Amino acid sequence: MVRSSVKTLKYRVGKNNYLVINIYQTSEASAQQGNVLASNAATVQIFKKTKKR
Repeated sequence: MVRSSVKTLKYRVGKNNYLVINIYQTSEASAQQGNVLASNAATVQIFKKTKKR
């Protein structure tokens, strides 16, 4: 992977909270002989924080 940037947005509509994750990735692969695969996969994990009172 050559470059990766992640932007997250949180907004609320009524009682619903929305989380939007924008992932922009570029990948590059080259070989002199044979096949090359440039993977552009992303792994996203979302954790919910516990409320402290």
